[in-house]
Amino acid sequence: AEVHEVKDHSAEALAEQWPESRALLGTHLALYQVHSATLETGVLRDRAVLEFLARLRTEQGVLVGITTTGPRQADTLRVAMDAEVDGFAPFACVQATWNVLEPSVGPALAEAHDAGWGVIVKEGVANGLLTDREHDPDILQRRAPLDRLAEEQGVGVDAIALAIASARPWADVVLSGAATVDQLRSNLRALDARTAASALDVEAMSLTAVDYWRRRSMLRWT
Repeated sequence: AEVHEVKDHSAEALAEQWPESRALLGTHLALYQVHSATLETGVLRDRAVLEFLARLRTEQGVLVGITTTGPRQADTLRVAMDAEVDGFAPFACVQATWNVLEPSVGPALAEAHDAGWGVIVKEGVANGLLTDREHDPDILQRRAPLDRLAEEQGVGVDAIALAIASARPWADVVLSGAATVDQLRSNLRALDARTAASALDVEAMSLTAVDYWRRRSMLRWT
């Protein structure tokens, strides 16, 4: 496809998509997230959208959150934390990209956690950059401490990357992203390496947020 993802954060789209989601998931729908919320779309300041989402929390009992993307994740999250409708905060959960190559949103996630928000970490293995299939010399040099620890622990580097994410005190859930049974089994070894991985220096391995997202934009869609 020429355009892989079309974002429509309008109140009209929300009014159409919510009943579709409810019809498909019924009472299993416990968390409703605005996908890839950014400052540029204006969704976090759209009164009609915020009122609709606030009603989902107050009338439907559904937890409402956002997912973030791009180098300004922290700014987006803080705007969402300040959003309110007649004194009521519609949002209470965030799903953000955090990994050892892109940890910039970490302080904002800690703030959200301290404020009672649920925090979900996505892209813990950086879309494959923190797995055995990556061969870029710069990435391999940066993640060398992960590879050494993975060898010491007898696990894959993906397990170390996920162990580091799960060791963050503000992380409630760390998503796997596994697409095969073998990947899932390898990811689950993170549970065995969590203590050892928590001592690694994340900042020493990180890229700038702008560089990380530039690289990410060049990845092939699968």
